[in-house]
Formats: sequence, structure tokens, C-alpha cells
Amino acid sequence: MYQPTRRQMLHTTTAAALLGSTSRPGHALAAAGDATKLPTPTTAQVRWQQCELGVIYHLDMPIIAGVDAPNNLVKETFDPKIYNPTKLDTDQWVAAAKAAGAKYAVFTGTHFNGFMQWQSDLYPYGLKQAAWRGGKGDIVGDFVESCRNQGIEPGVYFSTHRNAYQTVWGHYVDWGKGKGTAKQAAYNRIAEKQTEEICSRYGRLVQIWYDAGVKTPKAGGPDVLPIFEKHQPDSIFYSSSDRSDIRWIGNEAGHAGYPCWSTMPGRQRGGGVSHNTPSWRKCLHGGDANGTVWAPGMVDVPLRGHKAHDWLYRPGHDHSQESVERLMTMYDQSVGRNSNFIIGLVVDPEGQVPEPDMKRMQEFGQALRQRFSRPAGQTSGRGDSVTLKLPSPRRIDQVVIQEDITHGERVRRYTLEGLTGTDTWQKLAEGESVGNKRIERIKPIEVAAVRLHITERQAEPIISNLQVFEPVA
Repeated sequence: MYQPTRRQMLHTTTAAALLGSTSRPGHALAAAGDATKLPTPTTAQVRWQQCELGVIYHLDMPIIAGVDAPNNLVKETFDPKIYNPTKLDTDQWVAAAKAAGAKYAVFTGTHFNGFMQWQSDLYPYGLKQAAWRGGKGDIVGDFVESCRNQGIEPGVYFSTHRNAYQTVWGHYVDWGKGKGTAKQAAYNRIAEKQTEEICSRYGRLVQIWYDAGVKTPKAGGPDVLPIFEKHQPDSIFYSSSDRSDIRWIGNEAGHAGYPCWSTMPGRQRGGGVSHNTPSWRKCLHGGDANGTVWAPGMVDVPLRGHKAHDWLYRPGHDHSQESVERLMTMYDQSVGRNSNFIIGLVVDPEGQVPEPDMKRMQEFGQALRQRFSRPAGQTSGRGDSVTLKLPSPRRIDQVVIQEDITHGERVRRYTLEGLTGTDTWQKLAEGESVGNKRIERIKPIEVAAVRLHITERQAEPIISNLQVFEPVA
């Protein structure tokens, strides 16, 4: 697994954010830089980053069949008629995301077994052949509807990298040995049709997530990108060597690097944006400050990670949830470091998110809401210095900084100062890589004002939010 080089943290940092971009490390402050050369995000990327917190739900045929295998590594297939999760309720699933404060959610339309959890005639291994709802059920459709009813952005994950029913393992048929064969070509057409069905039936999705990426036609894979772009022009594509709107952070341990830029090396078209290339592998954890491709970080981790690492349900692991304290730390080290935080939830054989997992998500959401429940002041501004004057002196312990990233990430380095006397400014923190949101945790201090001073930047900084919070008892 990729092991990042540790980069020195500047003071204590914890946060609730997303975003980031970049270009070159800031030159002298006097040099304004060329804003026209800064990488900028698409509307879909901004929407995804501003969601901050997401949930992904895992369910597949082996779970229904009662097969206990780590992370669903099962090459066996099953009689589709046994698929009958009698208590399946996508409203209950999405309620867990809502309780945690997540803004988007993703469901595994197919996982490694290849069982299609929507209505499809592409091959006879899916909900059309199931006992559940007389073969007429559509979990993807139910999930999307549940998300929209509860104000959550829906997304869909499916795997072209493993599909046991089609003997695909490692992207190719015949358990990885069939690249370039007629059988592979037939499977590629199936994967393209799956993409079309998912992308065209359910309205705008926040993202399409191909597990481990999808091979391009040049690499012997399906030609899915044009289909995605036709039906989901305002969605996130994740990912192939031709396009990667976001990036995996390089671990499943709950942390991004610091600083963490939203740009990566390469070209958006024609290759060079693959997680498997050396230029990307070395930058996954913290991004590339010289990057030309906007691809912010995604920190994904299973909720059942305490003495386990369960993306899918396993019996006997009902008390392996991460603690609230640990989740808060992960939040600080993902959202607080300019990345999205995505929590994996299991669905049990009856079709429910288990009660202990529901409870933990509720507790986590409550802790997040409490932490940011006492805002003391807010302002915005442009230029190298932005000052927030408080109505009266307040004791604060958190500062939120946000840039308008539609114009690129312009701030390279900054200092924060607090007015502690009539004309006494005390340094509170210093750092780099602001982006959409950066939260600085500071030692509690009473101040009458807070000043953000940009010490290095690429172009005129556009600060959309400078906000401070009082400590919560």
C-alpha cells in the first residue's frame, strides 16, 4: 500500500471541509501571478466537494447467501432466487446518512459478485431473477428516491474490475486472462450497457464510482466515458486513465496528508490521470502543488474498522464500529485537510443497516453538530488581508477559512492573528492550502478581532468565509 511521506503540520489542525486546488507554490507576495493559468473545478466537482461528508452502502448476493468472506472476495455464484431480503428499506439506510450530517450517499449497484441490483436484461443474474418483490424490484431506483426524499445527493458504484458471474477478475474475463479475446469484447459491451442503464434512468447523480477504476478501450476495456458524458454531464466520473474527477487518498485509514492540494499531475484527456501511474501514486496523499488536473481527495473508510475492516456485513462483528472520538479524528484529518470523508456502511442479510451502526452514525452526527454550534462571527473579503471584527471580545477555539474555489485555489500560505488588546495582535496559527474550507483548531483565547494575512499566493485571494467559533463545554 502507498505510504506517504510525512509532511510537517503547522500547529494543530482539525476541520470540517473540502476542496483544494493548486498550481505552483506561491512566489513573492508582490507578484500577483496569472489567475488565468490556475486549475479550476467543474460545477460537478464543486458540488461534490461542498458535500464534505458521504456514505457508501455495500450489499451483494454473497451477503444474502450467508457467505462470510472478507470484503466479498467470493468467486462463487448463487441461485438468484434466494435473493429475498425481507426487511430491506432504503429509507432506513439513508436515515443513517442524514443523522450523521452527510450530504451524499452511494450504493453498490453491483459489487464483486456481479449481481445486478436494478432491473436489467443484460444477463440472468440480478433482481429480475430474484424472489424479492417477485422479480420486479429495483434497489438502485429505491435508493435514489430515498436519497432525494431526505435531501441527500445520490450516487451509484458498480464494478467492472470484478464480476464473478462474468468471470472478470482484475478487469478482464477468464479470471484476468482474457484481455483482447472475443469473450472480453462481449463483456465490454455489457459494461457499456450497464453504464447506460445506470446513467440514463435515475436523473442526475452526484457521481458514478467504478471500483478500482475502469479500463479504457486502449487498455482492452469498455468505452464507458462517452456514455457517462452523454447522460451525466453534471456528475463526477471516478475513474479511468482518461478522466478522474476525484482521487482516492491512498489509504483506507481515515486520513489525508497536510497540506492536501486538489490538483494532480497529468492531462485531463489522453492519459496520465491514473491512480496506478507513478506520478499519481506518489501524490495521492497530499496532491501536487504543481498539478494541472483538478482531482480532490476522497478519504474512504468502513465504519466497522475497529479490529476489523468490513466494507460488507460479516456475522459476529456487530460491535466493531469506530468510536465517535476516532471518527471525529478522521473527520479532522480528511474534511479538515481539504478532502471528502466517505464512511462505509454494511447492509445485513435482511436488508437493514444494523442498529449499532445506526446508533453510531447518530452519535457522530450529534458530536459534529455540537462542535460547530457556537459561531461567534463571520466575514468575507478579497486581498492579502481580511479582518473579522467581533461585536464584543469572545473566547474562541476554532477558525474556519474558505476560498471561492471556482476561481482556483489562490492562497499558498497564511497566518492567523487575534486582537488581544487595544492594539496587540497575537499569532494564532499559520498554515497553507486553504481551498474550500480549512479549519484551524487553536488554544482557547479571548479576542476582539481575527485577521487572516496571506503571506504567499498565486493571484488575488478571494475569501468567501472567515468564521470563528466559541468552545463547546
